[in-house]
Amino acid sequence: MTWNLWWRFGRWEARRAAILRTLEEERPDILGLQEVWGSAEGAGRPENLAGWLAERLGMHWVWSRSPVQDRWHGRNGGDTSVDVGVAVLSRYPLLETAERRLPAGDFPDDGKTALYASIDVPGGPLPFFTTHLNSGLDESAVRCAQLREVGAFIVERGAGPYPPVLTGDFNAEPDFDEVRLIRGYQTAPAARGLVLLDAWRLADPELPQGTWDIAHEDAVTPGPGPSCVDYILVGPPRTGGRGAIRSARRAGHHPVDGVWPSDHAAVIAELALPAGPVDG
Repeated sequence: MTWNLWWRFGRWEARRAAILRTLEEERPDILGLQEVWGSAEGAGRPENLAGWLAERLGMHWVWSRSPVQDRWHGRNGGDTSVDVGVAVLSRYPLLETAERRLPAGDFPDDGKTALYASIDVPGGPLPFFTTHLNSGLDESAVRCAQLREVGAFIVERGAGPYPPVLTGDFNAEPDFDEVRLIRGYQTAPAARGLVLLDAWRLADPELPQGTWDIAHEDAVTPGPGPSCVDYILVGPPRTGGRGAIRSARRAGHHPVDGVWPSDHAAVIAELALPAGPVDG
């Protein structure tokens, strides 16, 4: 599952409860999160949304703090007590984690990172990545550069019995250059030999697939019209069908007790375990 949680905007305490309720209902095994808030360094009582959720859901977690916070603090009325980042939660143990700084090019540096976790799923470690790219409508070039760096990161860390899984908010629609680049089969790939399959291609075409309204910065996702900017991308299946995409669908796109959990819908994909018996 991947989900952008809209940082600390709006009625964040009520939204936090709605996010938790949604995750309790969906029960994802592995979760990539973007716009995750956490206390700024040096805060008196450290808090982190990823940790708060993980504690209540019985999951392992890791968070990557953005190294540049200025724009986010400015958008939150100048409050410097809370930072933003990306996170991974998992019901299975995290064997290894790492993060990668992403380039900003000629645009203002928004401190983007990619976060990696090797996850101890049945059948062997699964390499899982999550990221959040620049959001400007005119920033396709920097998103391409960011995904080239993500692609190199995946090639470095993505070997194993399962294909790599990349999740995140790309702030780009499926036909944008940057999305075609990271998929790697409609143009030269972001990194040599890297091909990632879009789980949305295996979604039921009768189900809504939009995750955010690109025309309205603070819009929620009540209808079928929003653009698809959130993705689960998976490498080709490994031996025994490991990691084959079985289905994909939208989630988190309804209010909970009258509260919208986020301005983004989540994406859920079901991936296959090995075809034969698995120890444990």
